[in-house]
Amino acid sequence: MTETTKIAASPRRRFALWQGAAALSTLALVPLATGAMATVDASTTDEISRFMDVFMEVKANYVEPVGDDKLIEGAINGMLASLDPHSGYLDARDYSNLRTQTDGEYGGLGLSVTMEDGVVKVIAPTADTPADRAGIKAGDYITHIDKQLIFGMTLDEAVEKMRGRPGTTIDITVVREGQDKPMELSLTREIIDLKPVKWEVKDGVGVLTISSFSADATTDLKAAMIAVQKSLGHTPRGWVLDLRSNPGGLLDEAVGVSDLFLDRGEIVSQRGRRKGDIERYFAKPGDQAGGAPVIVLIDAGSASASEIVAGALQDQHRAVVMGERSFGKGSVQTVLPLTDTTALRLTTARYYTPSGRSVQEGGIEPDIRVPQLSDPDYENRPSFRESDLRRHLINEKKVDNSLIESDEKPDPRFTATAEELKAKGIEDFQLHYALQTIGRIAPVSARMAQTAKPAAKPARRN
Repeated sequence: MTETTKIAASPRRRFALWQGAAALSTLALVPLATGAMATVDASTTDEISRFMDVFMEVKANYVEPVGDDKLIEGAINGMLASLDPHSGYLDARDYSNLRTQTDGEYGGLGLSVTMEDGVVKVIAPTADTPADRAGIKAGDYITHIDKQLIFGMTLDEAVEKMRGRPGTTIDITVVREGQDKPMELSLTREIIDLKPVKWEVKDGVGVLTISSFSADATTDLKAAMIAVQKSLGHTPRGWVLDLRSNPGGLLDEAVGVSDLFLDRGEIVSQRGRRKGDIERYFAKPGDQAGGAPVIVLIDAGSASASEIVAGALQDQHRAVVMGERSFGKGSVQTVLPLTDTTALRLTTARYYTPSGRSVQEGGIEPDIRVPQLSDPDYENRPSFRESDLRRHLINEKKVDNSLIESDEKPDPRFTATAEELKAKGIEDFQLHYALQTIGRIAPVSARMAQTAKPAAKPARRN
């Protein structure tokens, strides 16, 4: 429920990477063009005739009268549901919700969810929201809302129940694999104001956390980097870009954020159905990070726009990517307005990293896999990614992670228990390890920069 996008008033095409209520999705907002309609041939006419036969039989013989609008909407939803998890029909309520999410503020719990076997499954909680503070984690199942079983509801209906007026309470039942009993939680709805960027300084390192790629994320990140430099009085030893549990957002913002750390080169490309449907995005000259070392943190909840940034900085050898393999959401959706109140969300393309990798299914594999040892149940909590969704798009170049994931050899660097880390005051092991790594590579980076630049001339005094 942290979905964010932007309704483009401009006629130009604007692509966005968006986590929808139904699943992680990538959106492009474009006008509906008559020329894009598929040609109706004889076989299509036969199929439409078959559909009308069924429609008329239901209208005439179903046990209760059924309205045309209900039958047509059901047929549309069924047609789109047969394609992939990210295509769908947006009725008046869904389209209104999309616009609300575009504003980056709504009353709710701060959850990104999907539907699995009729049950609501958590993709990721948004940091510092009621859901996050209550301890809800990726992979949890929500079975009841206010004591009412929600099995069989549509995802939109369940999401609608979780949203509400800020300050009101909601009781939810959460089932977690590996736990014997469900968790009964009482949460208070809040205004979920999606402030995309937070910053802090730790050990002389600028820590930048992006929770979503909503509008102005690039501007806010640039301001945060300036604030870090002002706080220190100089450029930090390095930067940690935390994209964990970031479900995505606008493509323009993913490109902009990547550009802050790059001086040149391709950031991402998106490729459609036809051979010539390729659009590429490139970095502009100027590195806002000042050439300092960068570490990007990702996990299974890092999706879409997050994967574009991580993949761009990884492929351009600008950052070390740490954490866990990302979600694997590499498809692009286009929002096609049908009327003033309804729209079609349709998968239209895939996106690729600078080296030509598609992250669909496989995700971004970190350069250094770092488990979140400070989380007591990280080993028992099942992972949930794009490849677990039914009817997900298949990666054209299938990535096999089985060998990596089946390696059960303990890494001697990562053997501490959560209790041991807590005793040392380490609450976030992945961040702690990233800061330690910056500390090791920053002196080397500084020496390389010093040898690459001519010695400064002594200041002249008058």
